[in-house]
Amino acid sequence: MKHYRIIVMLLFSIQSFSSDKIIITGSSTIAPMLSDIAKQYESSNADIRIDIQTGGSSRGITDARKELSQIGMVSRELKPTEEDLQKFTIAKDGIALIVNENNSVKAISFENIRNIFLGKIKNWKELGGHDQPIVIVNKAEGRSTLELFLKFFELKNSDIKADIIIGDNEQGIKTISKNKYAVGYVSVGTAEYNQSVGVPIKLLPMKGIKATVQNVANGSYPLSRELNLVTKMKPVGQIKLFIDYAQSEKVNELIRDHYFVPILFK
Repeated sequence: MKHYRIIVMLLFSIQSFSSDKIIITGSSTIAPMLSDIAKQYESSNADIRIDIQTGGSSRGITDARKELSQIGMVSRELKPTEEDLQKFTIAKDGIALIVNENNSVKAISFENIRNIFLGKIKNWKELGGHDQPIVIVNKAEGRSTLELFLKFFELKNSDIKADIIIGDNEQGIKTISKNKYAVGYVSVGTAEYNQSVGVPIKLLPMKGIKATVQNVANGSYPLSRELNLVTKMKPVGQIKLFIDYAQSEKVNELIRDHYFVPILFK
């Protein structure tokens, strides 16, 4: 009877997903790019529908573990406590400090960035800018961008004196583009794209290195990250086919269109 219950539970788990639908949840950094990859994949695989939902890298981890989705999106390296999951890197990205393009400050040192977010530097004039208070834009809990920023600058989120809390990259860019004295951090790829289409933001260098996709690609930019897909079990069937496709050279152009760095460069 015990073995019978286990078999029934396994069958229920397997059948909880439709064979012609793949559910993917997690990082808002990865989602727009993966949506385009999914559309391209669906165009050659008419029997498959791919549903992509955001909510942050933490959701990607949790949903994959609980089998609420077949694939999670995680825009960072996995932590030691997450290595029970299968990981598949599909691209690379960096994290950029951004300000409004009308802000006269052109660079901020590592220590001064720390002091801004700790509330020790409160006015742009202390950095050679206008005599205006600094508006600190911070990421919400569960966002991998936040975790990487905290780790790189040796900060605790509880110590950050945020004026505005934002979720995804686009929300951060929109906030800073409309506030001349705001500062925050977002995906290099997303920020570079928005700047290229006229959104009034400016990417500041990090430790003297320009925040560009090119510098992420050549490894010189100091604050970079993996963009990963994760699964609870070793993928098979349609899940494996889609992940293989997302790691193939067939998607390089789409990845570059989103200002990320492909893992295959041919």
